[in-house]
Amino acid sequence: MPEPAPGHLPLSANLGAGFLFSDRPLPDAVRAAGAAGFDAVELHWPYDVPIPALKAALDETGLPVIGLNTPRGDVAAGENGLAALPGREAEAAAALEQALTYGAAIGARAVHVMAGFAQGPEAEACFLANLARGAEVAAAHGMTLLIEPLNARDVPGYFLSTATQAEALLTRLGSPHVRMMFDCYHLQIMGGDLTRLFERLGPLVGHIQFAGVPDRAEPDRGEIAYDRLLPVLAAAGHAGPFGAEYRPRGRTEDGLAWMRAFRPRM
Repeated sequence: MPEPAPGHLPLSANLGAGFLFSDRPLPDAVRAAGAAGFDAVELHWPYDVPIPALKAALDETGLPVIGLNTPRGDVAAGENGLAALPGREAEAAAALEQALTYGAAIGARAVHVMAGFAQGPEAEACFLANLARGAEVAAAHGMTLLIEPLNARDVPGYFLSTATQAEALLTRLGSPHVRMMFDCYHLQIMGGDLTRLFERLGPLVGHIQFAGVPDRAEPDRGEIAYDRLLPVLAAAGHAGPFGAEYRPRGRTEDGLAWMRAFRPRM
């Protein structure tokens, strides 16, 4: 990705189901993100989309892919990841390999490893072991693994829910190939104090996402003044695009005035 112009706040569009431009096929969503002025895209589970079709849209727009998620497991049964589920190590490894192979083919920089619904020491040991094995595979692909705390209000029972827990896991793991997804929406719900939190955790952070709190809609209203927060985080050392991962109130195109409001404040 070219260096951003001075005063330009780099932004990525999350094209996962229910988020930005999700009313059209994924390749067309990539094109729409480019037309709207985003600097990158990120995906959730694009695996049903043929790689050549997606790659064509990415090449056409020149947008890099920040990352994608590992498969969730049995979605019909409510699963939300496999990596912290004892006894499911083989499935977790296969899910990560699928994500890394697909991601490498489209030039993705990172894979978010979905932990799943689990608690306790056995789940923690399983998660750490899966991350340690996966980190070496990711490094071979030239990619990074991400772990993300998901707030306990929206995703009760998920293995990883706080920044403190993520910090402890990453410290124990000690791998430069595994980093934290700093999702401002989830972290605000689980404690807030985001500026100080990033000051402490910045070296462990691989990507930052944002959405309005508490409704997870456009970031132009709610509890967090992102037009001030994101430039502060950029000045504190976050160089990559900030990921817009919100649920539009209507058509994505009709709710993008926040982009124009944010960027001149850099």
